[in-house]
Amino acid sequence: MFTIIGIVVVLAATIVGYVMHEGNIAVLIQTNELVILGGAALGSFLAANGMKNLTAAIQAVLGLLKPDIYTKETYLQTLKMMYQLFNVARKEGLLGLESHIERPEESEIIKKYPAFLNNHHARAFFCDTMKVVLTGAVGPHDLSEMMEIDIETAHHEANIPAEAIQTVGDSMPGFGIVAAVLGVIITMGKIGGEAALIGQSVAAALVGTFLGILLAYGVFLPIARAMQLRNASELQYLNCLRYALFSFARGESPITCVEFARRNIEPSVRPGFTEMEQAVKDKAA
Repeated sequence: MFTIIGIVVVLAATIVGYVMHEGNIAVLIQTNELVILGGAALGSFLAANGMKNLTAAIQAVLGLLKPDIYTKETYLQTLKMMYQLFNVARKEGLLGLESHIERPEESEIIKKYPAFLNNHHARAFFCDTMKVVLTGAVGPHDLSEMMEIDIETAHHEANIPAEAIQTVGDSMPGFGIVAAVLGVIITMGKIGGEAALIGQSVAAALVGTFLGILLAYGVFLPIARAMQLRNASELQYLNCLRYALFSFARGESPITCVEFARRNIEPSVRPGFTEMEQAVKDKAA
């Protein structure tokens, strides 16, 4: 949401400053320049990334309208859930986890934590890794490498739309120059005409450069950065799960497992140890 607010502030400040200089808003409304810039941006995106990534980029941009789901409460709930599951393994053995992992949507433990249950990627990552642990065929360090590969692959794919939008943003000033040059070419054909008409034509051509730079640094690049930060939040969440699972595979106690996970959380959303300990013990009780 703050991404949209920030973009609105950029555009509003630019327009207000222009009007304060007694600028004419109508001059900035150049449909032909917008067609050139918009068409060039869309075409270059499709040429480099294809329709699949265009759809993914649109979904990611729309996702910025929603708040980041990886809050302190989300992490605390996830730590409580993992503590309960690890306690089941300690009391009933690994086989006691099988029903929870095979059908998480039916698990009496997992279904109490909708933030995790509805996060399809995190749920699949956690449950698939636990299935490997249950087989007993993979050592802890091999399991850690396996999880790292999984996370890196997923993070790379998630970052493609953000990188694509950033590339388009970097290109927008160049497209603005193209639009301006085309306008100048048209203006040169009017040499010898009325000075006022030539001035209007030059102004219209310069709007292309203006829009290209404004859209690049005021819209596309901030959106790309916001998408990267959102992906970084997901990466941190998956790493939180990863360290808990690695600790569990090594045979650590449930509280130690969730403490390894807690230490991997960014300090701004990390629960304190006492807060976490109290929460998991209350839930366990």
